[in-house]
Amino acid sequence: MKPLWRLNKYLVKYKGYLLLGILFTIISNVFVIIPAQLVRIAIDYVVDSFSLYQGFAEADLAGIARSGFLRIVVIFGVLILGMALLRGFFLFLIRQTIIIMSRLIEYDMKNELFEHYQKLPLSFYRRTSTGDLMARISEDVGLVRMYLGPAIMYGINLLVLFPMVIGYMLTVNVELTIYSLLPLPILSVSIYYVNNMINERSEKIQKSLSSLSTFVQEAFSGIRVLKAFVREEDSAKEFAKSSVDYKEKSIRLTKVEALFFPLILALIGLSTILTVYIGGRQVIAGEIGYGVIAEFILYVNILTWPVTSLGWVTSIIQRAAASQTRINEFLDEKNHIVSTENLQTEIQGAIEMREVDFVYPDSGIRALDKVSFKINAGQSMAIIGTTGSGKSTLANLLMRMYDTTGGEILLDGVDIKKYDLAFLRKNIGFVPQDVFLFSDTIANNIAFGMDETSMDIVEKAAKDADVYDNIVEFPQGFQTRLGERGITLSGGQKQRVSIARAIAKEPKILLLDDCLSAVDTKTENAILNALKVIMVDRTSIIISHRVSSAKLADKIIVLDDGRIVEHGTHEQLLAKKGVYAELYEKQTQSAEAIEE
Repeated sequence: MKPLWRLNKYLVKYKGYLLLGILFTIISNVFVIIPAQLVRIAIDYVVDSFSLYQGFAEADLAGIARSGFLRIVVIFGVLILGMALLRGFFLFLIRQTIIIMSRLIEYDMKNELFEHYQKLPLSFYRRTSTGDLMARISEDVGLVRMYLGPAIMYGINLLVLFPMVIGYMLTVNVELTIYSLLPLPILSVSIYYVNNMINERSEKIQKSLSSLSTFVQEAFSGIRVLKAFVREEDSAKEFAKSSVDYKEKSIRLTKVEALFFPLILALIGLSTILTVYIGGRQVIAGEIGYGVIAEFILYVNILTWPVTSLGWVTSIIQRAAASQTRINEFLDEKNHIVSTENLQTEIQGAIEMREVDFVYPDSGIRALDKVSFKINAGQSMAIIGTTGSGKSTLANLLMRMYDTTGGEILLDGVDIKKYDLAFLRKNIGFVPQDVFLFSDTIANNIAFGMDETSMDIVEKAAKDADVYDNIVEFPQGFQTRLGERGITLSGGQKQRVSIARAIAKEPKILLLDDCLSAVDTKTENAILNALKVIMVDRTSIIISHRVSSAKLADKIIVLDDGRIVEHGTHEQLLAKKGVYAELYEKQTQSAEAIEE
């Protein structure tokens, strides 16, 4: 139960529903006990009246006795029916309180978990699969809700009903009560030993389900690759393998759970036999009436479902505990990327890196080694380098997706860690290398970073990114809905919409991370010409492996294996005839060869 203690804050929040549920449970159980008492009284009355009826010799007296007897039996029947209806009404109220409480808590839990996901750093997502994230916010939360709803509801019913029924049974006949309840300790011991098995197998099931979800998510995301390489059949076989593992673990758990119900029903049957045997002996001895036996059999049957549900409730609690343990693992993840002072002063855009080192925490790869440079506000810089040179790492550090492992980054002379994180990122227009567009309209994708959507700004941003003409050619224009990850658009169009999205928020700093890699030379030149206007009086950083993208920049640095090997203007670097000049020559020759 320890992992489930975290849910107490929700139970406190919705204590009104819980307390009402307990009250309705107590009242409903009162209407369970009273009918059994009425049955005892009615049976004793019938037996006594039948003996009395046989004593009347005269027909008139017999008729009067019969009429009165039937009237009282009907009254008993109406009372028992009324009690059943009242119990049904309060059972309805129990579900309207406790089950609704569980749904409200489920809603809060999903929101809390999703909000926590949003706060976690990029490093968390690099080491955690999407399928695992989805399983914990859906399957695991669903199992926890079963504990908060049905398990608590039946558990409270058990805790209320047992003392009430057993307490009353003891006041009627102690010996008969002891014998009728004798099998219950055996049941308790059985549940104790099976609990650990249920818990262990529940945890294995949840882990298997997480792996299965990850596989499915990857298969659907990479469906184009699967079809292109004709691997659908292999993918289906792999899914079948994972499914078999999940199936086998589920069956193992089901076999353990299946032990409960036959065991419980057998023990309840034993209770009934003992009640009839001991009660029958007492009736013969003249110690009790026939009605007491009927009353106790009803009590045993009343306790049947609560006792039967005990195994099911135990299973729910164990599975919920396993799921809550997995949820707690994520909730215990901390975001170490936080602001030290929550500074929100106006940003001008001067950037300075001082002896910046960075080692990726997961892989241990050193991406940057003593990198230092300075950009004045309104200036532009190009960062050129081959794949793996550390270009994108610089972009991630400027956005504080990661923090440096050494050195410092200054923005307007202030340590970047002092700025409020959301405020910092709002002032940077970031175009990532890996374009991601949402399944929404093109207009909403471009306006994604804006506080309020303005179609004038959206259209201007589209024109600046040289994608306006493509958009207006669609039948629905800017209201065209994109498929998953922007699949409706071509690679170049997606890239330009991504650029428009960054421009639309009118940032102080523009950060382009190899964003022209998917466009042809003509489109690249068109975008670069448009960017000339955009970059005026705005600090701009163009990260690319293509030297053609560096022409706009006031200064250029060349990275190789995480270090700055050259820096200067385009002309200065060509004159040096170093790494930059070599890259420029190779790429120029390649472009000429393609044109020919």
